[in-house]
Amino acid sequence: MSLVGQLLSVAALSPSQRRRMYELMDRHYVNVRQNVFDADLAEKRWVILLQDPVTEELCGFSTQRLLTVEAGGEQVTALFSGDTIIAREKWGESALPHVWGRLALSLIDEHSGGPLYWFLISKGYKTYRFLPLFFREFYPRYDRATPREARAIIDALAGSRWPGFYDSGAGVIRATASKDRLRPGIADVTDARLRDAQVRFFLERNPGFADGDELCCLAPLTRDNFTPAAWRVIGAAPGARGVA
Repeated sequence: MSLVGQLLSVAALSPSQRRRMYELMDRHYVNVRQNVFDADLAEKRWVILLQDPVTEELCGFSTQRLLTVEAGGEQVTALFSGDTIIAREKWGESALPHVWGRLALSLIDEHSGGPLYWFLISKGYKTYRFLPLFFREFYPRYDRATPREARAIIDALAGSRWPGFYDSGAGVIRATASKDRLRPGIADVTDARLRDAQVRFFLERNPGFADGDELCCLAPLTRDNFTPAAWRVIGAAPGARGVA
């Protein structure tokens, strides 16, 4: 049976939900520490919870917040996706992109203060591949150079949030020895995956992903930038309003 997704404010999370989120992270990542997890969660505004509708077991989550920076002389806002994990046995479920997409649509409809983007930091190729599935325009990508304007926004977002760890030349947040990273065997790269140009590009741009390095990515958040596949997952017709 498909997972059920719901969007909650972080403030509305119960102690048991917080505990189950931490336990899920600890199952899939090494170097997960309670105090770091709690501090990161406290910075977020929303969390998408994914639950089994029969057992009510928490099978995944993704934390979200808005960031605002100045880049190229203008103020830009980005929806930032933080800690994200889905239990391995539930990979392929569409509940997360469905709920996330409706959150994105609500922000597009509400936002009028300048450009709006999605800012994603990716430890693994599975997360990165969400970009070509959902967006027509996104960066970095294998088939097009990153425009100067997009690079400036990535630099401003990553540089302000991770000063001292963001490598602007590579577009990567460098991990420390104590940084959390996927456990071996969770998302290993197979020969079949290497035939995918998107996967090969991710590995070329972020060769230290297994050590916890994160590739910084950006996509304009506009209705026109969603792909047909995105609209199918969201469950709305292109141009539809008030669906969030």
